[in-house]
Amino acid sequence: MTAEQRLADAFVALADSTADDSSDVPGPLSVLAHRTPALLNIRAATVVFAPGEYEAARATGSNPQVSRLEHEAIGWREGPGHDCHRADAGPWAQTALTSHPTRQRWPHYTPQALTLGYTHVAALPLREHTVTRGVLTLLSGARNTFSPATLVLGRSLADFTAVMLERAHEADRSRTLAAQLEQALTSRVVIEQAKGMLANRRAVPLDEAFDLLRRHARARQRPLRDVAREVIEGRADPDLTDQ
Repeated sequence: MTAEQRLADAFVALADSTADDSSDVPGPLSVLAHRTPALLNIRAATVVFAPGEYEAARATGSNPQVSRLEHEAIGWREGPGHDCHRADAGPWAQTALTSHPTRQRWPHYTPQALTLGYTHVAALPLREHTVTRGVLTLLSGARNTFSPATLVLGRSLADFTAVMLERAHEADRSRTLAAQLEQALTSRVVIEQAKGMLANRRAVPLDEAFDLLRRHARARQRPLRDVAREVIEGRADPDLTDQ
């Protein structure tokens, strides 16, 4: 498979990972983390998705060791992923983990990454409009640092994943809203039907029948739609239905 075919296959996999179940955020994160090393010719990659509090971020990696490192980094509040997410301003430049300033900035993350054989890192944000929702972190060894072309392609992968996640989130919100509207409409139909039956049975105007329903439900601290359904099904409290 050529490099172009691998890249096209990765984009298709990212799109498919959000097509079936929009709530399955780990899907696209896993695809991105596992496809990135081969596409960019680097040693490993991690992905963090943190739309809310960073401590509740979801993280995964291209291998179990870097996955564990990224999860620990979230707790330490260290590492290129954390700093890129906090800065909310753009990609974190390629950084040598062997430098003294880096050891000082990330006292827990740096020695762990070096122990795993990674000497250089770079972080690319997953951005939703102007807000960073996650980070793609690239890790490599001393003989395989990141070229400008590598970082550009990595940024494209990060941007595409961010778009997929945002579209999936929007689809999720649309389904939730549709379900809420359907439930509200169903409840309204049940209440209107019960109101008509109660008005006929007690020989009162519709407004008074609705007031009876509402007062009965409030007095017993029950949902109005449940009381209305009992009226329709003939199971209502005789105090409500009888004259």
